[in-house]
Amino acid sequence: MLLYYLALTYATALVVCSPVPDLKPQLSESLLIPTTPGIADPMISNAPAPPLPSFPFTGSDIKPKKIAYFWTGAGDNQHTDFLATYSLDDDTFGQFIWLTDVPTSGNSPHHLGVSADGKTLVGGGLLSLLKTQDTAYYFDVSNPYRPKFLRSNRAILSSMTDEIYAKPDGQATNAFHIIISNELTFYRGFIITYMGSAAGASPGRLVETDSEYNIIGEFPAVTDIAGTLNTVEEPFNPHGLTVDWNKNIILTSDYVVPVTILKPSLGIVLDNTLRLWKLDTRTVISTITIPNVSGIQDVKFIPGNPESAAVATAVALAQVWIIYPFRYDSSGKQGVAELLYDLGPKAENVVAIYSDITKDGKYAYFTLTTDNHIAALDISDLSNVKRLDDPNTIQPTIGPHYIKVTPDQKHIIVTDYFLQTGDIGLVNTPADYRALYIDINPDGSLHFNRSIDFVQQFSRCGINDRGGAKPHSSVVFDLTDPAHPYYY
Repeated sequence: MLLYYLALTYATALVVCSPVPDLKPQLSESLLIPTTPGIADPMISNAPAPPLPSFPFTGSDIKPKKIAYFWTGAGDNQHTDFLATYSLDDDTFGQFIWLTDVPTSGNSPHHLGVSADGKTLVGGGLLSLLKTQDTAYYFDVSNPYRPKFLRSNRAILSSMTDEIYAKPDGQATNAFHIIISNELTFYRGFIITYMGSAAGASPGRLVETDSEYNIIGEFPAVTDIAGTLNTVEEPFNPHGLTVDWNKNIILTSDYVVPVTILKPSLGIVLDNTLRLWKLDTRTVISTITIPNVSGIQDVKFIPGNPESAAVATAVALAQVWIIYPFRYDSSGKQGVAELLYDLGPKAENVVAIYSDITKDGKYAYFTLTTDNHIAALDISDLSNVKRLDDPNTIQPTIGPHYIKVTPDQKHIIVTDYFLQTGDIGLVNTPADYRALYIDINPDGSLHFNRSIDFVQQFSRCGINDRGGAKPHSSVVFDLTDPAHPYYY
């Protein structure tokens, strides 16, 4: 009962002090930082320093069928952060096409996502709040060979942008959904996890944009007492995000209390929970706990699984867990977690484990960042998971993190950079700042083949001097069949 009244008081204070309009876009001004004492105080309130001017560059007029976009930080953290466009075609692999600046620097570019129609990319800034900057940056890729910076924005109650999911194309009468022939349809836009509060603590939020990429909701909503109570009971720092549009559910995974990775800190605080959501109402159904605090960085539904099962990565434990959202535990609570596979002692405490799964749901791949290793599992039979890599083999990668299976299911693309907070933080993972293009063998195992060296290309005598470059994430376009393009 005490928790209920605390949640009610907390939600009331938010409503009074920092309202979130239901359907109106939020403002985004460089010095507009809404505050609620103790809840939405910005970590640093100084005006952002302007980035150093960018040097001219020479683009390419090639028009490959396969294109990679990399959301990238300047190596010196002083030049602007940028989107780099490259060819993935065999005959022009790794050839630079175009560079698109954003108007700010030092964002620590994080995840990158693409809209359902393939016309817009959005990249998040993990540490944008330290310079009181916008946290989400949008790019117009209607011409896929010449991306243009479109706009940026920030949430009011939350910060530290992480996983990004595009909402399907469709028509709707409001910002959420309607039912047509028993099928959910949505506005275009995005659903995004923001791992921290505006102050970088807990709770974070699930953030939604409309088709014009205005923020129209932060969830749990401030008027959602049950949801607010849920974030009071357990820290809510969503990093991972996966959506099942047909089953009307969302899973988010809580990773770390973000402010604890920055100095001064008494130590990094990891989370051990996932939230199961009802998609159409954006409300939390239940909290699913993985025993022992480990940081649940990522969660993804397994394509085609009849129970809508998902895999989740427990980082410190070096374990992969299976989440069954429609099963009930012994107490009658919806959502059950079971250990699927232990990645072994070499992978324990690896700081980050991110994942992706092939479209047929057969193979799953996991980047073990500080173990400098990419693990491959055959998960076609969840009762008999098979490891396809040798954990003792030295792979040609340093600091692998963000991973995507390419649309043609023939490769994975991995960026060798996670996070470096420098002197202000506790997380500084080694990296070689490359994008790896790795072949998937017929049996699901991996063959390391080609890569793009961002240090070489964005240093003196390279494409454009930024003091090096830190590519964190990617989106891949496959335009091989113009009538059926793929964006991922």
